[in-house]
Amino acid sequence: MIDPLNASSRPLTACLRRVAALALVGLTTLGGSAWAQTYPSKSIKFIVPFPAASATDVVGRVLADAMGKELGQSIVVENKAGAQGTIGANEVKQAAGDGYTFLVTTSTTQAAVLSLLKKVPYDPVKDFTPIGKIATTPFVLIVNDKVPAKNLAEFVTYVKANPGKVRFGQGSSGSWVSGSLFASMIGGEMQMIPYKGIPPAIVDLLGGNIEVVFADLGNAQAQLKGGKVRAFGVTSSTRTASLPDLPAISEQVKGYELVPWFALMAPANLPKDIQAKVGAALQKVLASAEVKQKLRDGGFDIDATDSAALAKLIDSEIKRWGQLTKAAKIDAE
Repeated sequence: MIDPLNASSRPLTACLRRVAALALVGLTTLGGSAWAQTYPSKSIKFIVPFPAASATDVVGRVLADAMGKELGQSIVVENKAGAQGTIGANEVKQAAGDGYTFLVTTSTTQAAVLSLLKKVPYDPVKDFTPIGKIATTPFVLIVNDKVPAKNLAEFVTYVKANPGKVRFGQGSSGSWVSGSLFASMIGGEMQMIPYKGIPPAIVDLLGGNIEVVFADLGNAQAQLKGGKVRAFGVTSSTRTASLPDLPAISEQVKGYELVPWFALMAPANLPKDIQAKVGAALQKVLASAEVKQKLRDGGFDIDATDSAALAKLIDSEIKRWGQLTKAAKIDAE
């Protein structure tokens, strides 16, 4: 038997469900709009996947200060070093895509690791939201005062005459590939010693535990001022304005070139309005005279791009680093 009360209530129940659904959509839309208007409402975190005083750390701290002022919230920098930057990058991958955790990334973590490591705990494309490219910096080939060579030509001869005996410290994929590619292209052999970052590699260089480091320009300049190391060349295709008297390695080793880059990323599924707001803040601070000067002083060249251009860059760089790794005769670890 049909219950007249229940039968008559069905149209009303269906109607109420439709009203509730429409109300929920309205609240969701309103909530998204309110989110965009109030963001950021608390402190933001920048994760740097390399140690303090590394090139990535310098970039992250300059940006954190400037972007914090622009966005009206403090930005805290946390160093999560190790495993070619994949530890820090993986932490950002696992974070909520709510605009409060970002990765100050590099060509190492977003491209090179796919060719250098057998297992990478994230997809550098699918697991992140691109915000924008920041800058580039070349590496500098530096040696301690125990190395008998006095210039790049003499160093090439020295490496070839001592196969496997010259030790170079690497603290990032850029420094790793720089050293291995150099040895391969001159027909020599150097022993690679891994570190969590370039600063600890330099400590061992000064202590005489290794002979060579391919250091980022900022760290290299700081050591050159101390007078305990010598520089033989930069990894860019031409000389850098910061060290105009230092030759490009390509002047001695034809075709040699390797220049890392830095960028800002967020976890996947970052809301578009948050991506746009943070991206705009990034571009604004990179255009400021103060930030430009701070990055120049740190050995960086501003090379700003938007999120779309960064996404294209990562795709192309994954392929390029694969080619560089092959040319450097590096087997994935």
